Order: sequence, then structure tokens, then C-alpha cells
Amino acid sequence: MTELIGRYDGRVAVACFASNVARLATISHAARANDRDVALIGRSLWRIEKAARENGYLGDVPRFLTEDEAGYIPRDKVLLICTGSQGEPRAALARIARDDHPNIVLEEGDVVIFSSRIIPGNEKAIGRLHNALIRAGIEVVTDEDHFVHVSGHPARDELVRMYQMVRPRVAIPVHGEARHLLGHAELARQCQVQQALVIENGCLIRLDKDGASVADDIPVGRIASDGKRLLPIGGAVLQQRRRVGNDGSVVATLVVDRRGVLVAPPQLSLIGLAEATADPAAELRDALTGEMESLPASFRQDDNALRDAARRVLRRELKDHFGKRPLIDIQLVRL
Repeated sequence: MTELIGRYDGRVAVACFASNVARLATISHAARANDRDVALIGRSLWRIEKAARENGYLGDVPRFLTEDEAGYIPRDKVLLICTGSQGEPRAALARIARDDHPNIVLEEGDVVIFSSRIIPGNEKAIGRLHNALIRAGIEVVTDEDHFVHVSGHPARDELVRMYQMVRPRVAIPVHGEARHLLGHAELARQCQVQQALVIENGCLIRLDKDGASVADDIPVGRIASDGKRLLPIGGAVLQQRRRVGNDGSVVATLVVDRRGVLVAPPQLSLIGLAEATADPAAELRDALTGEMESLPASFRQDDNALRDAARRVLRRELKDHFGKRPLIDIQLVRL
């Protein structure tokens, strides 16, 4: 990191996880070796910095500059540590890339070093961030280009040391895939931990004098911010919205009398299925009218039967016309 920073004459920004205090110290030492002052850009970095110093860490690291102070330092004398290494849209680095940050600017000739690896699932967000920086003439350096990152997760020997220092009665691994959890639990047992409990998302754990146990299972899952609401990712609302986005939707209005006989031609609204210049609704309307008129009299007295019949014929005709299975809503008005 020291050698890499020494190559550049412009501003240098380093993106890393705010919680990695050791990385903050490493970056600071490398910057000082190149006669650069270090500023923290991002609220979470300042929270971690405060907690670290209160607990005796970063003792050999000089005071970090604020965002305001960083603006007065020459480009070749400043290094910025930024949040947002995973492409988070509201993090400091993304705002800088959008030229939306109130205090910090990066420009052509500057460099951003990503002292992190891509967490699976963040590839698109990080790619967008890289592209935005590169389009602005900013050089991007990742762990594929230079030795700028090592894992912040403890290795096996470090976990053994932790168990030797803490000597807990209970170990509950909570990070990683199933194989990681099982491996960690086995390591805890080898370190003489009395009980190692392997759990999954949603497990409610009871801790008491007898140890740990699974007391209950709580429904969990990903949720989406939708306007002013939070909705389950797999819920009916978002499923319907995805279906409409992929296949469109159709609203059919049927007006019938007491006997279930149509008193007006069916009205159809096709959403996301046909261009304004095309009008397949006439053919669909004829097919729907023919189906309604062919129903037995007993069927026509049952509103649900009428809706099912209308939905069935529209589903068939829409599949034939468009090769789609749109969301179909039947509105029945009985006079």
C-alpha cells in the first residue's frame, strides 16, 4: 500500500469496510509514509474511529481530518478513506462518484483504491460505481490489480486464540454458510467449549444457567422498501408486480342482467401488451362474447362461474395472440 500510494500525484481515496480498524491503521501509516494527511469520509467511519480510540486502539495513529478540513489540503498531500466499497448508493464514495457530495470532489488524475473484495450479490452495484469513476477520468485500483486487500475475517488459529482468551461456555456461530457454521462449531468443541449450537435464520435462542437452546422459530426473510411500506420479497404484491412487468395485464368488464345475459359488449383494457397502433381487443372481445353466450343458464346465475369462464377464454386467447400469461382481472357488474 505504501509503494502504491507513492506512485500518484493527485488525490488518493481508499474504500474499505468501516469496521476494519486494523485496515484504517494500515492505510494511515502508508499515507503518512508518503507525507499525506488522512481524512475520514463517511459517518460510519467516524463512529468506528471513536469507539476504537475509546477502547485503546489507533493509539499510534494521528488525528484524522474532517471532510471540511480535507478540502483545504493540496491534492498530492491528502488521502481520503471512504465508505462504500460495496457500491452502496448512499455511501460516501457513491455520492462522490455522482458529484453529489457536499464537501469532497474527485477529478481526472485522482485514484480510488478498493481495499476490499466483492461480496457475492454486489457485483452490479460495484460495477456501476467503478464505471462512474472511470468515466470521470479517475483511476480505479482493485485487488485484481495490486496487493491492496487481505481478509478481515479471522483464520482458524486466530479463532483458537480467541477461545483460549475468552473461554466461553457456549459458542453460537452466526456468520457464513452452513459448512462454515458447522466447521466453526466443531472448532469450538475442540477448544473445550461445553456447548456449540448451530442455528439458522429465525431461530430464537434461550440463554440461561443450563446453557443455550432453540426456544422458537420466528418467520424471517428479505423485505423491500416500496413507497411508504415494507413488503416481503416473496409476497403476493411484488409477485403480481413482477408478473405484470413480464407479461402485462388485462382488465375485462362484463355487464350482465339478472339472467346473466350480456347487456353490452365486454370492455377490455390491455396494459403492456399491444402498441397503440394495434387493436387486438376486438378479436378478444368477440371470443369473450361467444363464450359468455354459450354458457348454460345455470352457470350465468353464478358470479364466480362467470368470472372463471371469462378468465379461461381470455387466458387461452392471450396465449395464442401474444405467447404471454398476463394478470387478468374480471370486473362483473350485474344489473
